[in-house]
Amino acid sequence: MTAPRILIADDHPLFRAAVLHALREALGQVDVVEAASASALGPALAAHPEIELVLLDLTMPGARGLSSLVYLRGERPDIPVVVISSNDHPRTIRRAQQFGAAGFIPKSSTAEVIGKAVSDVLEGGTWFPPMTAERSESDAQLAARLAQLTPQQFRVLLCLADGLLNKQIAHELGLAENTVKVHVTAILKKLDCHSRTQAAVLVKALEPEGEV
Repeated sequence: MTAPRILIADDHPLFRAAVLHALREALGQVDVVEAASASALGPALAAHPEIELVLLDLTMPGARGLSSLVYLRGERPDIPVVVISSNDHPRTIRRAQQFGAAGFIPKSSTAEVIGKAVSDVLEGGTWFPPMTAERSESDAQLAARLAQLTPQQFRVLLCLADGLLNKQIAHELGLAENTVKVHVTAILKKLDCHSRTQAAVLVKALEPEGEV
């Protein structure tokens, strides 16, 4: 039986090591790829297309709340994403679920719980702790709007939210400036926004109401 390949995306080396230990306790053999920032997710996925699951911290450098989750679901919708966060507020858990997470593991969880959650998701299921927060219709609508964007368009949108000009976005993403202009036009049309500022407000809505 081939060892599952799992991407652990968290900026704390000690926590990544702790998660790896928990995974080996639960699954035995496991092949782990690590990423320490939001910008490292794309290269990690490209270098290891056989990744079967992503364990994602929401507060890595370069992330805006749920932006890394939205990016991963757009880039590789075939790979389940399990959020692993120190904020296990019911609203945070529900939002992660609505934006496409297959599971949510509080960072305070035992190694046994982490292993059980990952095993359940690898087998095609989901794993969420009990929660009482109601489903948000505004989150559902935002998730549907953002799902229209290609992964590249979503990257451009994040740059828009940072207030970058087209020339700066082109430099940041390694694109021609004209290509950026085309993406911006498509983004505004898909999101039904009349300005870059309106689009930026949508990205702000991905940010947590509290710490994540």
